[in-house]
Amino acid sequence: MSDDVRVKAKGILFDMDGVLISSIGAVVRCWRQWAEHYEIPNAEVYEVPHGMRAIEVVKALRPDIDPEEGLRYIEDLEMDDMADLVVLPGAKALLESLPVERWAIVTSATKRLMLARLKVAGLPIPERIISADMVERGKPDPEPYRRGAELLGLRPEDCLVVEDAPSGVGAGLAAGARVLGVVGTHSAEELVGAQWIVGSLEGVKVTVSAEGLELRFTPLT
Repeated sequence: MSDDVRVKAKGILFDMDGVLISSIGAVVRCWRQWAEHYEIPNAEVYEVPHGMRAIEVVKALRPDIDPEEGLRYIEDLEMDDMADLVVLPGAKALLESLPVERWAIVTSATKRLMLARLKVAGLPIPERIISADMVERGKPDPEPYRRGAELLGLRPEDCLVVEDAPSGVGAGLAAGARVLGVVGTHSAEELVGAQWIVGSLEGVKVTVSAEGLELRFTPLT
């Protein structure tokens, strides 16, 4: 069994889906409806790549259509399908323990969809947000996490990124941050590069001081 570790950081940058909430059922359903609508082969079994911006998926699948039209269609589908959205273990307690100026959400969802999902989940709405429609380049590019650190007034090196997808882990590392991986949408083996990996946020505790944050958790072996 691993020993507890203590990690100091000045701020935390959270991915949303797969870290704080899970909407995987809706995501699968909606993208298969989208794929059927746009006549993608084998639409009924389509698996959307987790951690990518929807606009990039649209461009990859149907480069011949107006990407903004395709984005609006999937966003509307997902806005209407949140029945089985769940808050992941430990997420609410961890967010509520953090000073508002010390954390941000950096997500591949659009701002509209992100805010709707957080509201349905009953999670705190952050004052600082980087969403898919606020960046030129999505994960695994480092831009989202660099921008997130800037919102906190910090260097990426002073931040801890919390991620569940390889693309997000790569983005955090490329930005210069340390990364805590959360198992769920991907296995521990797939979260290559993350300095630490946990099964959920349930065992992650934070102490707040004038100098910053100290996180305590037991990583997976």
